[in-house]
Amino acid sequence: MANSRTLSAGLAALSLILAASLSYVFLSADPGALAEAQTTQLIRAESNTQSSGVVAGRIRVVDGDTIEDMSSDIVYRLVNIDTPETGPRAHCTAERELGNRATQAVRTLISEAQRVELNATGRIDRYGRTIAFVVIDGRDMGETLMAEGLARPWRGRREPWCDAEGNLIP
Repeated sequence: MANSRTLSAGLAALSLILAASLSYVFLSADPGALAEAQTTQLIRAESNTQSSGVVAGRIRVVDGDTIEDMSSDIVYRLVNIDTPETGPRAHCTAERELGNRATQAVRTLISEAQRVELNATGRIDRYGRTIAFVVIDGRDMGETLMAEGLARPWRGRREPWCDAEGNLIP
């Protein structure tokens, strides 16, 4: 009797693993489906909360253009912007200060959001981050940061924020 229960439990676990693997292969084959699944997951989780909160509580802000969904351990890089570096990666004090302001602005936007959507593009950058659009309460977060002077459009490669004297390059 115990052996049949063990066998049944093992078969059930194997079925779940197989189903999850097939789902992963299916979603991985179609980047659009993967993006839709990731977005749907966050929206569905968000709809079970009160007016604000749990979704924002699941997101960790790394810096102005990088966030992590703590429930899935996926790190997202915003597709359309570049924000200044923070900490030792900044090339001048002015860059570090603007980078810190951008990071804080993202924390505020997410913590006050009613709805956060992470729309993956299907691309992964060289650091393993999922490239995505982030939409907060229906507004593109990258566009919001650019409008506030905390980011600039991403042009496909890193460009300097500081001139030779340590001033921000406009």
